[in-house]
Amino acid sequence: MSAEFWKDKYPASVPYQIDTAAYHSVLEVFHEACHRFGDAPAFTNSVAFASRTMSYNDLDRLSNAFASYIQNHTDLKPGDRIAVQMPNLLQYPVVVFGAMRAGLVVVNTNPLYTAREMLHQFNDSGAKALVALANFGDLVQEVLPQTGIKYLFLTELADMMPTPKRQVINALVKHVKKMVPAFSLPTAIPFIQAMKLGKRRPCVDHTALATDIAVLQYTGGTTGVSKGAMLTQANLVANLLQMRAVLTSSFNPGKEIMIAPLPLYHIFAFTVCCLGMMELGGHSILITNPRDVPAFVKELARWPFTAMAGLNTLFVALLNNPEFRQLDFSSLKMTVAGGMAMQMKPAEEWEALTGCRICEGFGMTETSPVVTMNPLDAIRLGTIGMPVPNTELKTITDDGETTPIGDAGELCVRGPQVMKGYWQRPEATAETIDADGWLKTGDVAVIQPDGYLRIVDRKKDMILVSGFNVYPNEIEDVAAMHEGVLESAAVGVPDEKSGEVVKLFVVKKDPALTSEALMTHLRANLTGYKVPRTIVFRADLPKTNVGKILRRELRGA
Repeated sequence: MSAEFWKDKYPASVPYQIDTAAYHSVLEVFHEACHRFGDAPAFTNSVAFASRTMSYNDLDRLSNAFASYIQNHTDLKPGDRIAVQMPNLLQYPVVVFGAMRAGLVVVNTNPLYTAREMLHQFNDSGAKALVALANFGDLVQEVLPQTGIKYLFLTELADMMPTPKRQVINALVKHVKKMVPAFSLPTAIPFIQAMKLGKRRPCVDHTALATDIAVLQYTGGTTGVSKGAMLTQANLVANLLQMRAVLTSSFNPGKEIMIAPLPLYHIFAFTVCCLGMMELGGHSILITNPRDVPAFVKELARWPFTAMAGLNTLFVALLNNPEFRQLDFSSLKMTVAGGMAMQMKPAEEWEALTGCRICEGFGMTETSPVVTMNPLDAIRLGTIGMPVPNTELKTITDDGETTPIGDAGELCVRGPQVMKGYWQRPEATAETIDADGWLKTGDVAVIQPDGYLRIVDRKKDMILVSGFNVYPNEIEDVAAMHEGVLESAAVGVPDEKSGEVVKLFVVKKDPALTSEALMTHLRANLTGYKVPRTIVFRADLPKTNVGKILRRELRGA
């Protein structure tokens, strides 16, 4: 469906076409923001009893120091990959923009990954450097000898906090709270040391081309093999400008305060909170541990926040907190939801409490990520909005024929935000993006006559747990590693809190196998959100005539 279809359907506040090449690279956005907004606050983060606000000038200076260390104290070259594995801390934007200034490709890595998951991502990406939080040092020690990582930077939780609070908090975290495991990494470079050495001389900013890869963002795609989506400079620039066109017509550059509880290593928060707000000169409040709801609410009380990004499970948790209900929401202009479908009840409760309707959209890692959004002044709950500017959408049958308006079909997208392809996987790329540039999303949608879209089903077997993609093949592969398992099938089942959870059906090889023993094995090899909520043992699994397991028949079992 051509973008022309939506031309007269957008509200007056949203253009249907924009100049997505207004910037040549993410670094151009970064430098303009630092020059334009200078001493204005860019990021704030609180750790224990300390808090620090980093201005745009601070971000410029600190990222320069990290880039300088890379250029003057390592042999890393533009195009080399650097894995960044940490929660929302001030170190994150310093490292990411410093790495980009040195020409490195950022590989966002979930800090909750198990050793198996880390090993795959580091080796598949060919990462030559890693920046990790010391809290995960034991896993880094386990995987490092099996990778090609040459430079390891270790940071501690409070490294960006002012002295002496930094030293006190880091000691408290390590020795009193016991949050840092024992490990031995003698070649690790302390982040603080790298920053001290780097600030002695300026970096030479790398000049990136629009087609250069900026980020390798890992996803399962349409199969269970984790693949790196190659997001170029042009992809990310286009998407942040597309989002700005839809979401920020009422925003004042340099005046907005965004609450950022979603992890910046996730593509939604990375583009919306890290890049998008920076282009607007926004002030992002980084929440390191949003699961600690009382501490989260205490931080919220400090700010007259104007915007917030979240997902269904987070909004539900906040709504169930009495202190949250006492906050002042008079400044809130925008609440944007991503990662998973919003449920109607919490969406309505949020609006009743805050006076701000939740804006829902749709996206994928492969699309940088935003494809559709609800315009802020024309939100329709229960829909994923309309395509962001310069984006074409269509729905197709299993045979590839375009379906009429109002009929369900697999949603396909074409636009400047669509990835370059999967890293070193041309066959997987060809399966997802056709010769004309159309990316198949694997989701079944309806394009309504009014231009709004609804997701009605999922064509692929992916399970969506609290906004994170979980692929049955991966769960089943890990289960098969246990000697007591003959075969298994993982499916997603509805869950009020997280949208879906994993349910695993297993046929035993060893009659003595227990669910407890299998669950211990799964927890050791899978990130927490991927671990099945329940395990069901069966004598057999439903299969096709050629022996393929029919997961769809197990979903209601």
